[in-house]
Amino acid sequence: QVQLVESGGGLVQAGGSLRLSCAASGGTFSNYALGWFRQAPGKEREFVAAIKWSGGSTYYADSVKGRFTISRDKAKNTVYLQMNSLKPEDTAVYYCAADRSSNWLIPPPRRTFDYWGQGTQVTVSS
Repeated sequence: QVQLVESGGGLVQAGGSLRLSCAASGGTFSNYALGWFRQAPGKEREFVAAIKWSGGSTYYADSVKGRFTISRDKAKNTVYLQMNSLKPEDTAVYYCAADRSSNWLIPPPRRTFDYWGQGTQVTVSS
């Protein structure tokens, strides 16, 4: 069973940076895509970024392009989300998710991800 464990959340001032980590286990990820989603209080969960495990292609939500970077370390089975120039509106619980397919004919924001982590809180103060 695939397990995803997020870490790295916390409190940061606007303009600051955080790096989230997602340790993946229990599967062979060569055909997977891994992604990050977030959910702010009172709002629906939204897509943030995704990466193909094998090729490393990435996809970002417009709201984070140029500020966030998703990457993966195959040796550590870990996906990262480097978040720079953080804004108060980035405050949310951030979830790591895994998609068993990395076929992006349907783009990641519209795909159904199969496995989810428990989430990590990110709070950006103004």
